[in-house]
Amino acid sequence: MRAVLLRHPGGPDALRVEQVPEPVPEPGQSLIDVTLTGVNFDDLDQRAGAHPHLPLPAILGVEAAGRRRADGRRVVALLRQGGGYAEVVAAPDAHTVEIPTGLADAQALGLFEQGGTAYGALVLAGRLRPGESVAVTAAAGGVGHLAVQLAVALGASPVIGLASTPAKRRFVTGLGADAALGPADPDLPARLRAATGGVGVDLVVDSVGGTVARAALAALAPFGRLVCLGWRPTAAPDRARPATGVGDPAGSGALPGGEAGIIALSTAELAHGSIGCAGFWMRHVVDRRALLCDVADRLFALAAQGRLTVHVDRTVPLADVGAAHAAVAARTTTGKVLIDVRREG
Repeated sequence: MRAVLLRHPGGPDALRVEQVPEPVPEPGQSLIDVTLTGVNFDDLDQRAGAHPHLPLPAILGVEAAGRRRADGRRVVALLRQGGGYAEVVAAPDAHTVEIPTGLADAQALGLFEQGGTAYGALVLAGRLRPGESVAVTAAAGGVGHLAVQLAVALGASPVIGLASTPAKRRFVTGLGADAALGPADPDLPARLRAATGGVGVDLVVDSVGGTVARAALAALAPFGRLVCLGWRPTAAPDRARPATGVGDPAGSGALPGGEAGIIALSTAELAHGSIGCAGFWMRHVVDRRALLCDVADRLFALAAQGRLTVHVDRTVPLADVGAAHAAVAARTTTGKVLIDVRREG
């Protein structure tokens, strides 16, 4: 089968299409003939060697959609050990769900991992209630654009998206956000408060950290919550400060106008504002089969109702995976970047 192999850490050109043997499923796994996989920031970090956990050579890719060989059903799967950048993958049955009739593979793929992350941040960690205000950083990204739509669908008001360019802010308001702000604005706390009528934000979903997270904390209403996703202390080598753009959440690198990443909080700071800070990691949903299926069912139902749509920025063949990595790293994409593993270059 064809697969994209990483033999050593490096830039996008370290990814090479090669012929490799098909995987042999272990107990509790099933073979999936892959149609689509996605580009995620975890893939970029793995490729660059920022926080590797896969032995090399490795096939990257933490998600896949396709047909299960055992029964021919369309399924989507999460792949903790990678393997998605290939024509065939051995996927854990516990991390696989069937795709409902009428839902395209591309939609299911984006909803399962990144939609699940958005839902987990808003509902499981953020405890969102109807009528509360929500702000989403990196709102034009893979998780962010779904978090904006989900907040609207769950009855949040107002919903505010943060995105770094005018084009991305227009994209965010087109998703249903009531307002779109620039994360590099030095008056960001005041802008956030003004967007909520001066009372402050009830819930912020933040995947950036640094000065943006500080601004979000300053803008929280009493009893407001900040939920952090994938903060990194530093950016991966090819994800240094970009000239423009706030890209996909879940592990963002540096951001124009301020340093991204981990910040320190004191309990006194939280108590003084009657505010809270929580984190969310999709792994803790993936490890609970019933919860994983419940979240997927809720997301797929919203998609069927037309209230939640994955925006696909581009779909590339295996041969162009390196270019897709470069585009995501440069923050020039919005929404989801897909790889069609069956398409020739």
